[in-house]
Amino acid sequence: MKFGLLNLVLCFFVSLMISPVIIKWLKKLKFGQSILVYVEQHKGKSGTPTMGGIVFIISSILGLVVFWSKNNTFAVISIMSMLFFGVLGFLDDYIKIKYKHNEGLKPYQKILGQLGIASVLAVYIYLSGMNGGVILIPFSHIEWNIGWGIIPFVIIFYVAVVNSVNLIDGLDGLCGGVSSVVIFAFSIILVIISGGIEGVVQSEFVNLSIVLLGVVGAVLGFLCFNWFPAKVFMGDTGSLALGGLLASSFALSGQYLLILILGFAFVLTSVSVILQVVSYKLTKKRIFKMSPIHHHFESSSHEAKVTILYVIMTIILCVLTISLYL
Repeated sequence: MKFGLLNLVLCFFVSLMISPVIIKWLKKLKFGQSILVYVEQHKGKSGTPTMGGIVFIISSILGLVVFWSKNNTFAVISIMSMLFFGVLGFLDDYIKIKYKHNEGLKPYQKILGQLGIASVLAVYIYLSGMNGGVILIPFSHIEWNIGWGIIPFVIIFYVAVVNSVNLIDGLDGLCGGVSSVVIFAFSIILVIISGGIEGVVQSEFVNLSIVLLGVVGAVLGFLCFNWFPAKVFMGDTGSLALGGLLASSFALSGQYLLILILGFAFVLTSVSVILQVVSYKLTKKRIFKMSPIHHHFESSSHEAKVTILYVIMTIILCVLTISLYL
């Protein structure tokens, strides 16, 4: 845990120092965000530099290198997932900027990219001798072994998590704030769980927690510039990267179901979009004023208040979950 906290501090200051440089570079390249026209409150944000996720991706990779250790496979795969999904997001952001609209990669292109990365990771998880086809049930010692069925399950899991994190990135500081709390809580849970495990897997869990704490520091440093009013947006570069990291860290440890609790804000966001679409298709009526649901809340409150509410809700759920593990 000591090395994890050191990594958190290191990545925080690295992120804090390189953010102004990256923001200046993004402005110079005129990498400004095009804003969705239906969100009236966001019209003034048009032109704000995007692709800021580069900041915490770089900082997190540095943390991995500095605190490199033996039995680091889970940590390396998690950071590599962050990088590859971040590259996919970068392509999406770049197309938006180049053609000056809010649609980047076509939906099928984005999904194919996600499926490609997820498929490779799913096969690795199944073939690895760590958790294989096992899904661990939270707060118990129950293990559900679904064998080769873990491959399609993991692919669906990745796509669901990555897109849920992407969808919540709609308000200043919202995605970064919620994600940093979830990652911090999960890193603590990994340390707790590792106390009852021996051998290589124990080291893998501990080393993964160290790297995850570094990511927390990197995101917190970025949030100093992304909190309302944001001087930079993380873009799909950042949201897809965080989604990839979260999906990998939960999947590699077998704790797939735990993200439904710690990341309830992500679940709420995705469910609100699904309900809105289904309702409109069937009845031509909308359940919410706008979706995802944070835009619905924003229509009757200040976006900073909505962000704080989401972060507080996530903190409460994470504290309760950690207490149950303790």
